[in-house]
Amino acid sequence: MTTTTLTRAATVRETVRHPIVDADGHFVEIGPLLDDELLAYLEEFGGAGLRDRFLRGRVAPTDTASNLADRTDPSVRGEWRAMPSWWGWPTEGVRDRATSHLPALLYERLDELGIDFTILYPSMSLAFFEETDEELSSGLCRAVNRYHARLFEPYRDRCTVGALIPMNSPDQAATELRYAVEELGMKSALIAGYARRPVGRDAYRLDMFGLDSEYDYDPFWGACVDLGVAPVVHSALQHHRVTRSISNYVYNHINGLAAAHESLCKSLFLGGVTRRFPELRVGFLEGGVAWACSLFAGLVGHWEKRNGRAIVGLDPDRLDVDELMRYFREYGDETVVARIEELRRYYARPAARPAVVDEFAACEITTRDDLRDLFESHFYFGCEADDPLLVWAFREDVNPLGARFRPVLGSDISHWDVTDMTEPIAEAFELVEHGLMSEDEFRELTFLNPVRLHAASNPDFFTGTVCEQAVADVLAGETGSGC
Repeated sequence: MTTTTLTRAATVRETVRHPIVDADGHFVEIGPLLDDELLAYLEEFGGAGLRDRFLRGRVAPTDTASNLADRTDPSVRGEWRAMPSWWGWPTEGVRDRATSHLPALLYERLDELGIDFTILYPSMSLAFFEETDEELSSGLCRAVNRYHARLFEPYRDRCTVGALIPMNSPDQAATELRYAVEELGMKSALIAGYARRPVGRDAYRLDMFGLDSEYDYDPFWGACVDLGVAPVVHSALQHHRVTRSISNYVYNHINGLAAAHESLCKSLFLGGVTRRFPELRVGFLEGGVAWACSLFAGLVGHWEKRNGRAIVGLDPDRLDVDELMRYFREYGDETVVARIEELRRYYARPAARPAVVDEFAACEITTRDDLRDLFESHFYFGCEADDPLLVWAFREDVNPLGARFRPVLGSDISHWDVTDMTEPIAEAFELVEHGLMSEDEFRELTFLNPVRLHAASNPDFFTGTVCEQAVADVLAGETGSGC
C-alpha cells in the first residue's frame, strides 16, 4: 500500500475472513498503443488487405471522448443509430484514470481497493464483438488477446485478463479460444453475447447460439469444457433494440446488458445446453441478478403449464365439441343458436401442430427440481456494488423451488459509474452493514461464487495467485462450502 490511512475498502478486507475476488474489473486501453498493435498484427495475420479493410470499416475501438463526432450526420437519424456511450472514462480523479491505463499502478493499489485478485476485461476493444467479418474479427480479437496477455503477464499473482472470443461461428469461436488458452496461457474468456445475422435484404437478427441458431454451437461449448474455461458475457442490446434512442445514452444503457443476458440465457437453457454440458458454467457480467430471478420464475411457471404432459390439456383436437355445443345451445343468445352448425364446424377443425409440442424437450425435464438443477449451478450473474437487488439472489423463500442463485461482484473499476476506485468493495459491504445481506452471503458474492465459476471448470485457475491456498481449501471442501 502506498497510503498510510486505510481506505474503507481495505478496512472491509481486514474485517472479512476470506479473499475478495473481483469477478469483473476493467482497464482502459491506451488508444494510440492499441492502434499500433492492431495494425501491426492485422498485417501479419492477413496482409495489408486485411489491415486496410479494418481501416475502411465502421467498427473501431470505442473511444468515449470522440464517440459523438459524427452525431450530426443525417445518417444517424436515417439509420436510427443508437446514442453510444460518451464521456465514459473518469477525469476528475487523475490517479484513478492513470490506474485504468497502467497495470503496474493497478497492481500497486489492489490492497487499497480491498481486492486480493481481479479478473479484468478491456473496454475499447469490446467494440470488436460487433464485427461480422469473420476473418477480420478473428484478427482483431487475436491481436487484442496477444497484446493484453503480454501486458498483464508480470502481475499474474493478482490479476488475470480475459480473452476476447468472437462468436460469428462455432469454428471461429473454438479456434480463437484454443489459441488464447493454449498459445497465450489465458484463463478467462469473454464471449460475444450474440452474432448478427442478415434477414432479407436490409434487416438483421441477433443469433443467441441456442434456439433457432444459424449453427450448432455445441463444439464451442465442448471446447470450453475441455479447456477448463467458463465463458462470460458482456454484450448489450443498447444498439439493437427497436426502442433505442438516437439522443439519450442513459435510455439505451439502462437494462441494456440485462436484456441481452436474458435473451442469451433463455436461448441456452431452452436449447438444452446446460443438459448436454453439465460441467459448463456461464457468467453474465454487469447486468445484475434481478433479471435472472424473474426469468427463472417465468421458466418455472411456463413449464408447469406447458410441459410435454401439461400441454396435452391445451390440444384443440381434444376439445369435446358436442359438449361445447350443448352449452352454446343452452346459454348462447339467438345469434349463437342460429349459427350452431357453422360454429360446430369451426371448433371441430383439425388443429395446426408445431414440429415440437414440448418446448422444453431439449432440457429433458422430468420433475420441477430439474429446472432448478439445470439453472442454478450453471449460470452466474455479475452484480455491481451499487445494486441492492443482488440480495434477491439469496432469497430462497421468494425464488421458485427455493432456488439460490450465484451472483459475483464486479467492481467495474475504470468505467464512468465508479467515481472512486476505493468505493466498490466498501459499498457492497454496506448491504451487510444495513442488514440486507449476511457476512456468509457476502463471502459467496466476493469469493465462493467466483471460485465456483472459474475454478470448478479449471482447478488451476488460481494456482500461483495470492488466493491459491484459500481456493484449494474451498475445492477440497475444507471450509464446508463445496463448489
